[in-house]
Amino acid sequence: MLGGAGMLLAAGPARAADISYQTKCIPPAISGLPPVQGTTVVQLTAPAEAEVGDTVEVVWKTVQGASKNPDILDLDKDTVKPTGTIKVGGAATGTLTMEGPRQNPPIPKGSDMVLPDMKGTLKLEKAGEITLTPDGYNINVSKPLPTDTKCTPEETVRPGATIKVTEAGSGTTTGGTSSGTSSGTSSGTSSGTSSGTSSGSTSGTSGGSAAAGGTATGGSAGSTGTGGADGGGTTSGSGGGGGQTDFPGKKVAVQFACTSPGPAAISSEVTIDARKNGGSYALTVKTAKGVMDSPAALPAGALKPSMDVVVGGADKGSVKVTGPANTEPLEQGKPVDLADMTGTYKPGASGRATLAPGTLTIDVTLGTSKISIPCTTKGTVTPSLQLDTTAQEGGVSGSTGAGSSGAAGSTGTTAGSGGSGGGLAATGAEDHGTLRALGLVAGTAVLLGGAVFTFTPWRRLRGLN
Repeated sequence: MLGGAGMLLAAGPARAADISYQTKCIPPAISGLPPVQGTTVVQLTAPAEAEVGDTVEVVWKTVQGASKNPDILDLDKDTVKPTGTIKVGGAATGTLTMEGPRQNPPIPKGSDMVLPDMKGTLKLEKAGEITLTPDGYNINVSKPLPTDTKCTPEETVRPGATIKVTEAGSGTTTGGTSSGTSSGTSSGTSSGTSSGTSSGSTSGTSGGSAAAGGTATGGSAGSTGTGGADGGGTTSGSGGGGGQTDFPGKKVAVQFACTSPGPAAISSEVTIDARKNGGSYALTVKTAKGVMDSPAALPAGALKPSMDVVVGGADKGSVKVTGPANTEPLEQGKPVDLADMTGTYKPGASGRATLAPGTLTIDVTLGTSKISIPCTTKGTVTPSLQLDTTAQEGGVSGSTGAGSSGAAGSTGTTAGSGGSGGGLAATGAEDHGTLRALGLVAGTAVLLGGAVFTFTPWRRLRGLN
């Protein structure tokens, strides 16, 4: 037995047989290619035995990837970097984040993918047998354009290794396992309090119990707002009377699926604030920092965001908000902060209206070439703000904005009162003219990225060269 610096190797490493499972891989949206079905073969290595309190190393060896490198592009040396997750089960639950170096031999087109081993460290906090099961993984390729291929299991995967954890001396511990960005199981309740009432009223309060945190809605004048949460935040701040002018919204998590050649998906928190101006409201919409990676090296003024804010509740329709273009040049593959977007909401109906994030559009302009990338919301979107409105002549009631995600409470892609849900749809390149335009922006004729692992011939993309 060799122990030191929190690392334990006892009775030699435990290496189970190779684990094979059917896998679905989503190529980068820029390729326009469909998902790939293939078989992943993984070998996990971990200590056979360890003690509570030890930190152990787990190694993921990809014996076989889901598919080969396409017959179109050679991958240079040290351009491929894998990351993945392992499910921790048995005596503890959680996930273990795995990461490999950007290290690979040159990979000719049409040949097998060669992925470096991924490693992760696991802190053992409870006695018993712990199982390690390979889960999804991601392949990042840095050249000629940074791209990601995300692969997820299509069937139940059996454990790839087991660690027998024994007590260390007389000490006892509780809880699960965790490492890096992973965490063990947890439980509890939380409550939230928010205000947003008009002058002279008490603030709305809720003590909702939820796994993701209780939230609340502010009540209207003279009332008390109550509410819980179902897997996520709800809205805050109702108003429109008593002289109140500023109505801050709550941050809500939103999943966007984008049309090629944009990113396959964007996950962001969105906040909608309002300031009353007469009978109308000046809206300011903010997204999280680093909401997406720049598709190419872009000059100042090339990228501009806009959004359709979905109006629901007593009012119906959408409001267009726009933001200024980037003021500084953007580096290829680096995170992009979208500017705050502004617009005016003129109510078309009296009552309590909700405002929720809708379709986000990213416009990229270079010279006379312009690309518009719409990113539609997925699942049910929680409103960020509620307002007590009074109908104004020429208000939005009854109107619909192009590409909006629907009114609160409707079906499909909607803005409602629940938490966010649903996965991200796979997207394809239905518009080759748009891909060609992005080729001008990126300054290269080959923007496919070696991370697209597919058996599908790329003949239909060769016309872009």
